[in-house]
Amino acid sequence: MISRLKGTLVDKTPNRIVIDVGGVGYDVLVPLSTFYGLADTGSAVTLRVHMHVREDVIALYGFSSGLELDLFERLIAINGIGPKLALAVLSGIDPAELVRAIRAQDVARLTRIPGVGKKTAERIGLELKDRLPQSSAPAEAATPGGNDLRSDLLSALTNLGYKGAVAEKAVDAAVRQAPVARFEDLLRDILRQMIR
Repeated sequence: MISRLKGTLVDKTPNRIVIDVGGVGYDVLVPLSTFYGLADTGSAVTLRVHMHVREDVIALYGFSSGLELDLFERLIAINGIGPKLALAVLSGIDPAELVRAIRAQDVARLTRIPGVGKKTAERIGLELKDRLPQSSAPAEAATPGGNDLRSDLLSALTNLGYKGAVAEKAVDAAVRQAPVARFEDLLRDILRQMIR
């Protein structure tokens, strides 16, 4: 069973990367939150991995944090939710926000995730409410004007034609990496990442 990969990032596209480990290239499916946290190709990368085995395929799912992996494994344990939908859920919402939405039984927030309907959202809330990890990632300290900067960046990306979840993930990753950067610098960095 593969539970961790450490190697060189040789290829990356949204939702799928290739990691070279000792001359072997591993094709790994990743949520957007993990994708946007990755450095450029050629850099070192370490991911937590869930190996999913079916009779016709063996697939690797990679995550940058233990919380993402834990949520993924809890989601696929729910009847009717497979790895593809679980990956879509983690790509459509920040892991800490997902934990909050489940605890609050916020069906409206969960149904805004592409591919999640009302019944699926209710099932996620019902089955995971009492089974969530006790210690999720600590809430990030709010910076003055942080929400305004995030809103401005999202607005700019939306006006350029980028879709909601993709734009949100890109903005969140950029703000996390450079919380005190100027709007222009962050927007330029985000656009560079998105056109790769």
